[in-house]
Amino acid sequence: MSTLAPKTQRQKRAEAAVEDFRRDLGPFVVAADTTRMPMLFTDAKAAGNPIIFANDSLVNLTGFTREQLLGRTFGDLMADDQAREAVEIAFHTAPHDSIDARCRSRTGEVFWAEIFVSPVRNETGAVIQYFASVFDLTRHRAQEEELRCLLDELNHRTQNTLATVQALAMQTFRGCPDKALIEAFQGRILALSKAHALLARGHWRAVSLGDVVDQVLRPFGATEGGPLTARGARVMLQPKTALTLAVTLHELALNATRHGALIAGGSGRVDLGWTLRQSGAEREMSLFWREHGGPPVQPPRRKGFGARLFDRDLARELGGAVELDYAPGGLTCAIVVPVPEAGA
Repeated sequence: MSTLAPKTQRQKRAEAAVEDFRRDLGPFVVAADTTRMPMLFTDAKAAGNPIIFANDSLVNLTGFTREQLLGRTFGDLMADDQAREAVEIAFHTAPHDSIDARCRSRTGEVFWAEIFVSPVRNETGAVIQYFASVFDLTRHRAQEEELRCLLDELNHRTQNTLATVQALAMQTFRGCPDKALIEAFQGRILALSKAHALLARGHWRAVSLGDVVDQVLRPFGATEGGPLTARGARVMLQPKTALTLAVTLHELALNATRHGALIAGGSGRVDLGWTLRQSGAEREMSLFWREHGGPPVQPPRRKGFGARLFDRDLARELGGAVELDYAPGGLTCAIVVPVPEAGA
């Protein structure tokens, strides 16, 4: 006497749909059945898009048997309402970019998967089925988490190192009569630290120039109604460029507070702007620093830290160009640096 439970109506309908599916797309079904990528097909004509085909890879990924998968809706494999809603939208808007969603296996284990849904149309163009591939992101997510922890530790140690450098410098400068020198050094370390903090929040991928300007120049009056105005296109900078420009902008502002338009008690102003330009396959950013209303400008008699920074870091290391104009009415600085595609 057989001990097998009788088949439900859902299973019977699903198996009938599978037979029709295999007959219509026989060669493709064989290929999909043997591929290592988890794949499934759903019936677009039925409510809820029930599964009518699942390959061995999907069976292994989810832990369900093929019989348990057939007739289920794809949403049944999702771990929460948010994932089910995202999948439902994917079916109604396919084809589209892939989505990342939390899925649940037969044992209740939750895992992340990248899902791509594509419609299958008949000769009249009507959608009769949906094809979905499911890529397991468990290993990828674990690697991302490990990398995030490593970056967090690196960022923490970097900030500690900068603080240690500043403390050592203060000990070294103790008794130094040149207070301006001490303040300048502290400001440079602080500007570098702020740029590091911005990059850390973006996991050292890229950072907005606008954010760099806001962090570095806010103490110099880059606020609404302040003496320093800054505006420009949205430009994303790679870490090396962001760090160099952070220190460069600090030097320009520091010089303006000592000798230029931002000198204490004055009524001068600084206009900072930047543009992004495409020239063939190259992208470059042009940044302009213009001072107005300060004391008459005198060209420097010797090269200071800022001038050496322009020559060494901007011109050589970043492949950029710098033009300084010590016009009596106010200093003008024009900086042009290449911005790679990934950073623009």
